[in-house]
Amino acid sequence: MSSAVFSTSAPQGRPFAFDNENGAEVCPQPSQPERFAEARPPQRVIDAALPGAFFPGVMTDSRLASVTLASRLAVRPAPEMVSSGIAAMDELTGGLPRGCLTEICGPASSGRSTLMLSALAAATRRGEFCAVVDASDALDPQSVAAAGIELDRLLWVRCGENSHHAEYRVEQLLRVTDLLLESGGFGMIALDLGDLPPQTARRIPLTTWFRFRRAVEHTSTVLLAVERQSIAGSCSSLLIKLGSLKINMSGNRACNTGFQLSPTHAQLLSGIEITAELVRSRMERKPVGSAEIAFASKTAWAG
Repeated sequence: MSSAVFSTSAPQGRPFAFDNENGAEVCPQPSQPERFAEARPPQRVIDAALPGAFFPGVMTDSRLASVTLASRLAVRPAPEMVSSGIAAMDELTGGLPRGCLTEICGPASSGRSTLMLSALAAATRRGEFCAVVDASDALDPQSVAAAGIELDRLLWVRCGENSHHAEYRVEQLLRVTDLLLESGGFGMIALDLGDLPPQTARRIPLTTWFRFRRAVEHTSTVLLAVERQSIAGSCSSLLIKLGSLKINMSGNRACNTGFQLSPTHAQLLSGIEITAELVRSRMERKPVGSAEIAFASKTAWAG
C-alpha cells in the first residue's frame, strides 16, 4: 500500500499557531524562479506531524503523540478457528472463527439445523458453555440430545413461546443477544432465525449487526446466525450457503413390477445429502473463490 503526504493552506479563521510573535511560516512560499524548479515535499510539515518530532518555531500538538504511523501498524492476527463438528466443512472453511460473526443461510431442509447442532456439540465436547436463541421455538430437544450436545452446558432461550408475532420475537432475540454478549463466558452463541419470514429478518438494522460484531470482537465466542438469506451484510466474517442435494427416504417404494409398494406419506426421512458453498471469508487477505462441498446427514432412527 502506497501513501502520500501533501499540505494545504489553512482555512479562513483558523490560522496556524507559533511560539514567537514573528510567526515564521510553516511552508514558506518559494520565489517565482524556484516554484517550478523542483517539486519538493513539505518536509517541515511532515517532521512537525510525526510523533515526538520538533521543529524550532512550530508548536507540536501533544495529541499527535498517540497517532501511529501506517508503516508501524502490525498485521491484525487471524482469529482462532474451532471445529464445526463436520470434517468436510472444516476443510472448506478452516473451521469457525472465534470473536467473529458467522452466517449460515439456506432454505428449509438445507442442513441449517444440522450444521448448527454439530457446531454446538463440538463446542460442548470442548467443555464450553453455549447458548441458542430460538426466535421461533423450533428447537427439538430430542434432536439436540441425538446430536451429542451436553445439555447441562446448553442455554436454550425461547423467544416465540408466548407470541405469534414475528416482530416481537425478533425484538426479544436482539435483547437477549445483547445480554449474552455483554455477560460473556459463552464459547458459542447461535441465533436461530431460520423459521422467520425473510422480510421480517431483513428488518433488523445493519447497525445492530455491527454492534454484535464489535461486542464479540476480542472475545473467544463464536457467534452464529442461522437464516434463510444473508442479512448481516459485511458485518459477517464468514458466510456459508447451504442447499439440499438429495433427500433419502426409508422403506421399499418399488418392486420388480415397477409399482410402488407403500404410499409417499408412509415413508420416513432417513437422511439428506447437503451441499455447502463458501460465499465469503475474511480470514484471508485475498477474496475466496466459489468453493463447494457435499456431505451427508442421517436421522437418529436411521442409525
